[in-house]
Amino acid sequence: MTDPSADASTGPPIDPVDAIERDWHRERPDLDVSSIAVITRIRRTAKRLQQRRSRLLRELGTDDATLDLLSTIRRSGPPYELTPGQLAERTLITSGAVSQRLTRAEAAALVTRRTSARDSRSVVVALTPAGLDLLEATVTALFADEEATLAGFDAADRSAFVDLLRRYLDSLGSLQE
Repeated sequence: MTDPSADASTGPPIDPVDAIERDWHRERPDLDVSSIAVITRIRRTAKRLQQRRSRLLRELGTDDATLDLLSTIRRSGPPYELTPGQLAERTLITSGAVSQRLTRAEAAALVTRRTSARDSRSVVVALTPAGLDLLEATVTALFADEEATLAGFDAADRSAFVDLLRRYLDSLGSLQE
């Protein structure tokens, strides 16, 4: 394992990622390894944020999949109802995955399914009072926790983050084509 302590030739690394980049540069000077500084930090940040989020959601009695389902319905506005097809479209998951989530949420009395009043061939999924209560408590705690992770950044820093991340995400989308 690389010791991220001071290296006389390059000075002290700021964090372990600097040591990784330094070591790859030493081992493969023919490669541009500068992407490590950004990509590895993004990956480590995402992992830590996901671990923190999962732990909080467990403490609140839910999980990411259920939160995604309930949040999608809640964001649709009153009366907090969507069809399974709308849920699949808005959550970017398959109809089979929506069906599994709905079955679990319905068993937990967080949602109900009923035939649509407008089209008897269509099903409508609605939040129950228990589902709405769980969601409201969860998003309140989740947003407060996420805000705490950003406490060291002022409005200008956050704006810069948003702009850079938006540009980066957009560039990744264009790479898939």
